[in-house]
Parts: sequence; C-alpha cells; structure tokens
Amino acid sequence: VFLRSWRATVVPAVAVVVSLLGTLGVMYLAGFSLNNLSLMALTVATGFVVDDAIVVLENIVRHIEDGMPRREAALKGAKEVGFTVLSISISLIAVFIPLLFMGGIVGRLFREFAITLSASVMISLVISLTTTPMICALLLKDKAEATPGRLSRGIEAGIDATVRGYMRALDWALDNAGLVLLILGATVGINIYLWAAIPKGFFPEQDTGSVNGGVRIDQRASFAASSDKLTRLTTIVAHDPDIATVVGFTGGGGSRGGGGGYAFAQLKPKGVRASGSNAVIARLRPKLGRVTGAALFLSPVQDVRIGGRQSNATYQYTLSGDDADTLPGYADKMVAILKRSDVLTDLDADTQQNGVETYLTVDRDRAARLGVTARDVDNILYDAFGQRGVATIYSDLNQYKVVMEAAPPFRLNPQALAMIYVPANAPQGAARGGGTSAVGGGSIIGATATSPQNATAPSAGSNADVQASGSALSAVPSTMVPLAAFSRYETRASASSINHQAGSPAATITFNLAPGKSLSDATPVIADALAQINAPASVHGSFAGTAKAFEDSLSSTPLLILAAIVVIYLVLGMLYESLIHPLTVLSTLPSAGVGAVIALLASGTEFSIIALIGVVLLIGIVKKNAILIIDFALAAERDEGLPPREAIVRASLLRFRPIVMTTLAAVLGAVPLAIGWGEGAELRHPLGIAIIGGLLVSQVLTLLTTPVVYLALDRFRRRSPTRTAARLHPEFA
Repeated sequence: VFLRSWRATVVPAVAVVVSLLGTLGVMYLAGFSLNNLSLMALTVATGFVVDDAIVVLENIVRHIEDGMPRREAALKGAKEVGFTVLSISISLIAVFIPLLFMGGIVGRLFREFAITLSASVMISLVISLTTTPMICALLLKDKAEATPGRLSRGIEAGIDATVRGYMRALDWALDNAGLVLLILGATVGINIYLWAAIPKGFFPEQDTGSVNGGVRIDQRASFAASSDKLTRLTTIVAHDPDIATVVGFTGGGGSRGGGGGYAFAQLKPKGVRASGSNAVIARLRPKLGRVTGAALFLSPVQDVRIGGRQSNATYQYTLSGDDADTLPGYADKMVAILKRSDVLTDLDADTQQNGVETYLTVDRDRAARLGVTARDVDNILYDAFGQRGVATIYSDLNQYKVVMEAAPPFRLNPQALAMIYVPANAPQGAARGGGTSAVGGGSIIGATATSPQNATAPSAGSNADVQASGSALSAVPSTMVPLAAFSRYETRASASSINHQAGSPAATITFNLAPGKSLSDATPVIADALAQINAPASVHGSFAGTAKAFEDSLSSTPLLILAAIVVIYLVLGMLYESLIHPLTVLSTLPSAGVGAVIALLASGTEFSIIALIGVVLLIGIVKKNAILIIDFALAAERDEGLPPREAIVRASLLRFRPIVMTTLAAVLGAVPLAIGWGEGAELRHPLGIAIIGGLLVSQVLTLLTTPVVYLALDRFRRRSPTRTAARLHPEFA
C-alpha cells in the first residue's frame, strides 16, 4: 500500500520466509522443540524480520522514484541504510542478553525464546543486506516503466497529506521544545505510577480445557466412607453441562496426607461449551459445598506450574517453625482470617491434626490362659482388615486372585472388633499367616471373598481349579474366643502426617485467586493475616511454588529492564562512538512503557512474565524510529553541512514512511498473539497486547520527541567543556 506496487510486496515476503526457515534450522541444531514459547518467538519474528527488509526496500524505492535506475538505486540505497539496519538489529539482539542470563526456571523457559528470536533477527539482517537489494534490482520497475493508476495516485495523495500534517506538527514541537521535553519527562513519572498501579501476576491463567482438584475428607472417615463422599462430589461435577468427563481417586497417591483424594475433569471443547473454566468452577463451588464432611477444591490446569508440594489449589504459602505441635494451630488461625478476604478463595491447609487411631490393648496373660498367641491376634486382624489373598482360581484363559476381607458393613468403625473371634489352642500345622481362622471357622462375622480384578469367577461346573494358599482352608480349631474377652480398644486423636520443609516442620496454606484478582493483590492480604495471628519469632512465612517464583520475578523485574537499557546504551555507544546519541535513542523508551501498560489495563490483563517479555521486546523495537532519524540527520550534517535543525527536520520527513511501515508491520505481526483463541491462548495474549499498545503510543510520541531531544542534546554537546577546549586550542581538537 505504501509503495503502491505488488512487486515491492514480494521483496520483504521473501525475507520473512527465508528468515523463518533459517530460524527453524538453528532451532534444530540447538535441540529446541516447537512449543508455546518457541512458537510465540516465531510469531513475533514475522513482524520483526520484515523491518530490515522494509527499511532497505523503501530507501531503494525512494531513489527509483527520484528517477535513478533500479540497479544503481539498489546499490546506493543498500549502502545508505547498511549501518542503520546493522544498528537496529544489533541493538535488538542486545536486549535479549539479560534474558539469557536470567536464573531459575524462568530463565530456562525464556532462554529458548530469546535465542530463537535472536537467530531470526540475525538471519534477517544478512538477507536484507544481500538478497533484498538483489531482488529489488531484478524485480522493481524503473520510474519510466511505472504507470500509476487512479488508486495508486489516491494512495500517494493520502500519504503526502499525512507527511504534510506531520511536518506542521514537527515544526510546532521544535518551536515548543520546552513543553515537549516536559511531556517526555512526565511519561517517565507516568511509567512509575502505572507500574505501581497495574495488577501483577506470574503467568496468565489459562483455560486449557482441563480442571483438577484435591479432595479434603474428614480424616476420621474410613476408606469406604471416603469413597462414598468422593462419588457424590464427582457426580455433581459430571452433571455440569460443560463437563465432558470426570474421574476421581481416593487413598494412595491421590490422598493429601490424610483423608482425601484427587479429581480430574475434562471440559467440552471451547466451541461447544458456553463458559470458561473459571466460570465452570465458580458455578460448581456452591453445589460442592453442600456435601458435608468433604470438600473439592477445583482449579484450571496450567501449562506452567512451578515447584511447591502437591496441594489442593494453585498457589501456596508455607509456615515453618520448630514446634510441630503448635504450628498447625497458627496455620488454621491464618486460614480463618484469610477466608474473610474477598481476594482469595478455595483456602485450605495441609495440617493433619484430626486423625483418629484405634489402639488395641491385649491382656497377654489372659490370652495365654485361653490358648491365644499374639500371632493368632495379628493373623485374624489381617484376615479381617488387611485384604489377604487366600486362593487363586484358574480357568482356561485367566486366573483370579481370591481376596478375603470382612464384609463392608463391618469395616466402618472400631466396633467391628467386638465381633472378631480368635482361634484358641490352634494346632501347630495351622500356624501359617492367619489362614487357620478363615472361611470355614466363622471367626470373622460376615467374611467375604472377592476378586481384586472385579472379574466374575468361573461357575462351579466350569473347567477350573482352585488352589488354596497355605492352609487357609485347613482344619478349623474347635474353640473360638471373642477378641473382646482378652483385649480392649480405645481411640485417640493423632496427626495423620507432619510435613517438613528444609528440615523443619511446615504447614502449607493453599489458595486460588478470586475472579478479577491478581497475586499482587494477595501479597498484602497474606502479610496482614500473618501479622494478626501473633506467631512467635520462630514461625516464619514464605510463598512456595508458583507464588514463590512470582515473588522472585517481581523483585528482579526492575533490574532486568534496567539491565536491558544499559546493554542497549553500551551497544549504541560503540556503534555511534558517542555518549550523546544513544541517549536520544533511549528517549523513545518511556512512551513505549506507557503504551504497553495502558493497553494491559484497558484490556483487563495483569502484568505477568509474558507481558514483561513484551516490554523487553519494546525496548528493542521502539528505538528503531530514533535510529532511522538520527542516522540520516548525522549524514546530512556530515556530508552536506546542514545545520542541526534543518538536518533533523529533513531526516524526519524522509524517514517518516519507513517508520510508519515498520511499525505497522510489527503491530500486525503481534495481532494474532493478542486476539488468538483456542485452548491455552491466554498465555500469549499479554505479549501481543503489550507490543501493540507500546508501538502505537510510541509511534505518535517519538516522531515528535526524538527531533526535540536530538537538538537539545546537540546544544549540550556543543557547549560541553571538551568542545570549548577544542575551539580555543585547535591543536588538541
């Protein structure tokens, strides 16, 4: 559109395709994979790698429009902007140097992103200075051959009108330099204010189409009772119209240290269901709350979740201390305080102080008089509650393990111990691990035999063999003694588990964020709750897992941005061999920061690690406008002897078209990230939003502020003591 030629469109298109294909080659050699982060880098690269080609192409086309033959225009145009393109690319790559040295898992995640994008920019630099001029010389038409149509003339008239409007605005800015510099200084203050005001998070919360959750069940409940509670909870989840499948587990690895379990639900595809994962969870929360004695804490499954212990929610805060007995009390107090906040939800603690243990005390003297040994007692208890395998049923195709246990109604509470009978005066041959009191002796009221595979055992008339294990069906003693005749039992409260962190007892509080809240909102709430529980100095609190990584990244973010700015200044200082001109380039950065944060606030997006990467990219992108203007202004002063104001005005007008073209290319390259849909697209949104907002605002401001800053710094440079000494003593100049 800007160059009014389809032939000109082919030139940067070739640069994009070749640069991306070359980047894939670098990724292959580096052992990278195509994943969310590397694909984000490639998507952003489509808007960046085209910049170099556009700068070269536009300069060549400008000479052709002035009547120069295309081959000569290609050589001259590429030569004029060669240093400019080099400065843009090298300074952009320099931005990623701090990313490459980031520590922790965040640094490992974005090292691949930075290397991928850097490789694409370097390949684009080579293509733009070699292939692009060659294609221009072969493909573009000379001015005499071009016959612009009505549409082309209309577009050209519109661009000319825009340039004239910019020229008037530029004259006003240069005549009111003090006001423009004041506005530039205000943007720095606005940046600080917006940074403090914007909600901050770690990674954007994604809707991946999956939801998981931990189940908290009364620790005194038996396995059978826990299974019943879990079934009721999963049934409620399964009946939600947006849930496709749900599965739950209790006991074993899914248990959270005591009575508990685990549930996983798969939502219907985004195009089918009406609600997002958070809306589904909010809809289920009150329904699940009506199940007494159990709680299911649901949270969306995230692509990135860092560290921490297995828990019932996304974020964790850990209390650690020296006294394992008093620490759970402080954790429970803190949970009670936090539940009154509207920032946190799904609060839970992994303290396991409500467990119940049943202790059986055997009167050994009385048992001996009755002819009962301790081994007999152990065996009969294992028969009743230990799920002993007593036989194997063999069929033609399969084999079935027979497991003996007390019937379910007799395993629910300790009162079943009163119904247990133990064999007395057991013969020596029947002393195998407890089978003497099994099926035939009636020693366990309601004993049943089941198959763990839930398979149907073969019928009596089938061709099957039954092989008993040991002496489970051997001779049964004639005397059975009630267990209660020589023992008694009592129940005691007990800690089901005691967690530790760094060798000290620890209690972890888990939580999710309420809708519209961020981790930066949760931090002061948790700090205030910790102060209210009046814990002794020996009790320490700290974030863990993802929340800990967020806290670390929050403290390192300003240093990362500062490091990127310092690196760019050093690189530009070496390229320009000047301490002043890099400051002119860096003056474009405040407007980019304001634009990025305003765009995030307007879209309701929190400032996350992904948005931080967008800001770092902006630092490398927006300086391009200043570099394009400064290079031409310096050349006009050096080669044609123009005064600074005339040189900067001329450079600004000549570079207006490529500046607008490259900015729009970068903006359009970020649009797919900002508006992308599909499972987990929320991870990419902040990057696109930050880039678009920063580029649009900086485009408007830097076109006016860069010339003003250039002249102000030029006057400062001319008044510096070094210049004064050079005028007074030419021999030292």
